[in-house]
Amino acid sequence: MSLSTKYLGLPLRTPLVASASPLSQEVSGIRALEDAGASAVVLYSLFEEQLRQEAMELERDLNAGTESFAEATSYFPRASEFHTGSEGYLEHIRRAKAAVKIPIIASLNSSTMGGWTKFARQVEQAGADAIECNIYSIPTNTEVLGSDLENAYLDIVREVKTSVTIPVAVKLSPFFSNFANMAKRLDQIGADGLVLFNRFYQPDIDLEELEIKPSVLLSSPQELRLPLTWIGILYGRIRANLAATSGVYGPKDVIKLLMVGADVTMLCSALLRNGVGHLRHVEQGLQEWMEEHEYESVQQMQGSMSQLRCPDPGAFERSQYMRAVKGMEHVLVNS
Repeated sequence: MSLSTKYLGLPLRTPLVASASPLSQEVSGIRALEDAGASAVVLYSLFEEQLRQEAMELERDLNAGTESFAEATSYFPRASEFHTGSEGYLEHIRRAKAAVKIPIIASLNSSTMGGWTKFARQVEQAGADAIECNIYSIPTNTEVLGSDLENAYLDIVREVKTSVTIPVAVKLSPFFSNFANMAKRLDQIGADGLVLFNRFYQPDIDLEELEIKPSVLLSSPQELRLPLTWIGILYGRIRANLAATSGVYGPKDVIKLLMVGADVTMLCSALLRNGVGHLRHVEQGLQEWMEEHEYESVQQMQGSMSQLRCPDPGAFERSQYMRAVKGMEHVLVNS
């Protein structure tokens, strides 16, 4: 029996990938993920704004007090001589590649076109096996059209693809007026993979301090339904690989996502809650289920329950929604 799959042209031992998280901030953490069974690791994101802020702070610190005496500037090295900006991230890629055998996927989150292309080239040169473009944009300008935002996404992916030779995946939110069309357009311009879905930051309010507070919520198993639905719809309709993330907790989650057409399933919250050793439990459960149901490979089950192949294609559409509502009415009447 084979659990192997392929993602972004990379042969993987299993479809279990560790998605971007604090677990990959240290090389020791990446080693632990490999030892536990991760077939690839997506590194934590490189944020352009953070690098810009670090550079500004360094420049400020180096120039502090130099206005007092002209010769004071000679006592300090130039800011360009420090390994600031992306160098720490690039060194992390180099060390990770030297420490483990599994693929290392860099995660980029830039705010300017120049940032996307510059950092993409740098991470390729550092040895990353692939790039995940984590395009995170919450439009607050009421004058910006949805089509403008879509075109901005396409421009980013197009430019990154022309800047590097390694595979490029795109991590997306589901909030497009026609997500199926957006997926098709990204596929047409050469995106090697789509990662479904990104989870937008949602702030909370501190009622005592009356302040907006940052609040990061881990995903719950119920959130699996969204990537399951869209992967099931997209499978067989686009060439790009499909990666499922958000709500992936146990073996059954992985099996369901493979059946609707996922090439890989990415875990984050489950590992933060249960530890990296949880990967062994998921892999063992996947293998036991395949043996019990006489599946010889992941490819054999992949896409078997997608909209194109399942016995009831309407299960992904409006007709099934109406059935679900009717079923709820029946429950309420008899309760």
